[in-house]
Amino acid sequence: MPAAAAANQPLSAGGLTYKDFGTPDNGASYSRSDQIIGGGSTQQQTLAKVVGIDREASAVRVRFEPIRVELMLPMGWQATEDWERGVAHSLDKRYRVVVWRVDFAYEGVKDAEHYAATKAGSIKARRPGVQTQARKLADGTMVVVYENVPKGPNDNGPRLVFDLVIPDPRNPKLGVLLTLGMPASDSGRGLGLLALLNQNMRIDW
Repeated sequence: MPAAAAANQPLSAGGLTYKDFGTPDNGASYSRSDQIIGGGSTQQQTLAKVVGIDREASAVRVRFEPIRVELMLPMGWQATEDWERGVAHSLDKRYRVVVWRVDFAYEGVKDAEHYAATKAGSIKARRPGVQTQARKLADGTMVVVYENVPKGPNDNGPRLVFDLVIPDPRNPKLGVLLTLGMPASDSGRGLGLLALLNQNMRIDW
């Protein structure tokens, strides 16, 4: 599926599973303290708590306690808590995930849709080559796709980035933002992983 069309489709793993994105190591990688993605404050990073291992699915459930969010991630990845956010990545750091809480009023916007549009506009203003597509799911979640994102210091080429902006069902002025980034060359698999993360995420509202 072309990445530009991804935001116009329902979130579906498309037959992909966690086994397609990780290494079956029974969760051993989540107990390692290798340095995580550059840009974080390593002094403030701690390993995320492993709360479950699904060997059949080749997945590990981790809890980011500061933001009260649980993600099911592929085996062979790593995950840490960095201040008020959860951070995870594949061991080669080609796939990266960041999740945190968002106060829409504090950000100067009224809701998840307004936040997604404002963020997309801001990124396009700073990086005119970036292309964006957005879709609102039935539960109010916003899916935003960013194409042609410039590579970072340790990347080999352009990036594809997905945002999930999930509103609090009890208070639309609050929400959770999950960002998934990957090489643009893997765009055909990106929506599948995003769907897996979304389907298996638990948020303590």
